Amino acid sequence: MAIKFQYNKTSQQSLAKQLKVRERALPTLKNKEAALRLEVKNAKDHALKVERELNKQLEAYSDIMSLWSEFDPSLLRIKEVKLSTKKIAGVPTPVLDEILFDVTDFNQFESPAWFPDGIEILKNMTKLAVEKEIFEQKMNLLDFARKKTTQKVNLYEKVQIPGFQDAIRKIKRFLEDEENLSKAAQKIVKNRQQKAEAEL
Repeated sequence: MAIKFQYNKTSQQSLAKQLKVRERALPTLKNKEAALRLEVKNAKDHALKVERELNKQLEAYSDIMSLWSEFDPSLLRIKEVKLSTKKIAGVPTPVLDEILFDVTDFNQFESPAWFPDGIEILKNMTKLAVEKEIFEQKMNLLDFARKKTTQKVNLYEKVQIPGFQDAIRKIKRFLEDEENLSKAAQKIVKNRQQKAEAEL
């Protein structure tokens, strides 16, 4: 990215202000990036933990899977998934508050005795599946924000800050050269005047 500037004091001051803004923002951006990196890892770890728990429960009930063919799937459905948002390093992320289920009434005398337990098992497994999904969504949101922050850190650190420093250095040298030339020209004029006065 080429930084546009003019060889004058005003341009130098403007660049110095922009440089100062970026130098002040850089540590904050680096901290945000580190915090987001940690939160992405935590969300990923939690999603994996929930997935392991879900798989463990599926395994635990695998020996009674044949019974599930008797189960009526219309007995239980998700009525509502209540979410709230929590900001992590300025990024709004979803938080699972609760899952509301609709349980259809059924005749407990005509249905197998395990149906009430089966409903609780399904509720628990559904909660785990939804929780895993939300942590994956949270991880994706945080990872996207981390990538954006990393890009900004790199832009400031590797492009803009060195660019502004280089532009300020060029302006300083130009102004110093101009001042030296001006002084040399004044000296020459002064010497000529003195020489002319001496000849009179």
